[in-house]
Amino acid sequence: MTDQNRPHRHRFGKVRFFKFLLFGVVMLAVFGFVVMGLWNWLAPAIFGLRTISYWQAVGLLILSKILFGGFIGRPRLHRGGQWARSMSERWAAMTPEEREKFRERMWQDFGPFGPPPEPKS
Repeated sequence: MTDQNRPHRHRFGKVRFFKFLLFGVVMLAVFGFVVMGLWNWLAPAIFGLRTISYWQAVGLLILSKILFGGFIGRPRLHRGGQWARSMSERWAAMTPEEREKFRERMWQDFGPFGPPPEPKS
């Protein structure tokens, strides 16, 4: 790479960053208006709630993203990811007795009414 190409490449990185930043700000503004419009249209009529301002809608959008959406790069359990792969590998390595013991333990710890009844043959 010659020295002539370096400043251009560095400038291209800055332009790309600012385009990405501008796109993010525009999308936040658009989604803020969409959330505000939908809330002010539906929530007062259905639930009797008050209308919200634009900034409250943006705050609600960010809060819902934190609580329900997660962030980029975070593994999502409902899509599988590393947790599902490692659990699948552990399950495949278990003997039938170990699997039954695991099922019983899961029902004891997380089942509301105890293990399900045994199927009748």
